[in-house]
Amino acid sequence: MSDETPICSAKGCRADAVWVLAWNNPKIHAPERRKTWLACDEHREHLSQFLGVRGFLKDVVAFAQWQAPEGA
Repeated sequence: MSDETPICSAKGCRADAVWVLAWNNPKIHAPERRKTWLACDEHREHLSQFLGVRGFLKDVVAFAQWQAPEGA
């Protein structure tokens, strides 16, 4: 675990992350597998739409509420 503040996953963004976007690509990941992107308030909708259009988005959770699955 790092002491660094998590930052948004949007290209070029350096803002603090406040959202976790949990996703998976069903063509290459097991159904229970969750990958994550982090998002600031400004980029939450854009990143959600990007993943949603592809059918990858599974959940959006406030960063403070996120709990990584066991074994992750």
